[in-house]
Amino acid sequence: MSTTRKLARGAGFRIGGMRRRRWSDVAGARRGPGPVPSLLACAMVAGSFAACDVPDPMDGVPEAAARYLDAGRAVSESVATGVTYRAIQSASQPWMVHLLEVDVSRCEVGFEVMGLEPLGSDRLTVPDLARGAGPGVVAAVNGDFYTEENLSLGVEARGGILRGRTSRPVFAWRPGEDPRLSEVAWQGDSLRIGDWSVVRGEPDGRTELLAGFPALLSGGEWVGDLEQAERPAFAAARHPRTAVGWDPDRRRLWVVVADGRREGVAEGMTLPELADLFRALGASEALNLDGGGSSTMMVSGRVVSRPSDPAGPRPVVNALTIREDPTFCAVPAGRSAPALPLPAHVPEP
Repeated sequence: MSTTRKLARGAGFRIGGMRRRRWSDVAGARRGPGPVPSLLACAMVAGSFAACDVPDPMDGVPEAAARYLDAGRAVSESVATGVTYRAIQSASQPWMVHLLEVDVSRCEVGFEVMGLEPLGSDRLTVPDLARGAGPGVVAAVNGDFYTEENLSLGVEARGGILRGRTSRPVFAWRPGEDPRLSEVAWQGDSLRIGDWSVVRGEPDGRTELLAGFPALLSGGEWVGDLEQAERPAFAAARHPRTAVGWDPDRRRLWVVVADGRREGVAEGMTLPELADLFRALGASEALNLDGGGSSTMMVSGRVVSRPSDPAGPRPVVNALTIREDPTFCAVPAGRSAPALPLPAHVPEP
């Protein structure tokens, strides 16, 4: 694949209800009234914007994933140090995919789970939950599935304060550590995630947990049949999706939202298609989060995905936020021990 795209190929297209020009997103520029200076200079020398080369928005995406997605149109934006957003419209499949690439080796980049306060109160949209996290939030997506009582179906923790008690797999993170996507095990009031433990009633001020279902990848391979036999309407049909995947070799967390329910344009993904995307991205572990009308991605304060509900982002019970916070660097850096292997079937709570 060429490492540049001609500006002339950058016809605008809609993302998140806004029409964008490819050159501005590829350049990582903030939205503004005119072209960035480097493009102006290029046009002055070359005589027109059509002659200018700009960075390819797919640069940095693993080649296997670039082939798998077969981008017909794409934009990219540097959201923060170590965080890149891309929107990719496939040329060969009815997929509109939003990718967040998070470089976890950057100590100032971290994660925070935002839930309802108090527990069980009215649901909130992802932008509303993200605003509650305060400054430093650069991106956010919806989190776990939930009940009619507005409770997360899986465990949730913010700063080590545990909520819920199930055995669903989780995304877990602590400052100074690599994230993990892992099975959990209860030992009394202690929740074990690999070699980590979180004790109910004894918050550690560090651990962030968000559950999902089902696990998509373990050791780079599908987890069972991805619920296709037991839940074909959920797993084998295309729906809007939200999911996370971890590439330990490059220390990248990939966050994916696939728009859906727009025939021929953005139909969503099956769970096998989603799992194969994470495998192509280099992830060894991946976890599906709530999808359908809940699927929402917010970047730099704006919703960039296209939620399938006509009213826009659906109120949910929690969200995973990505934050830029220098205080994360005060924690001694450490690499996590390998996660426990995920089972072929994760029991329902």
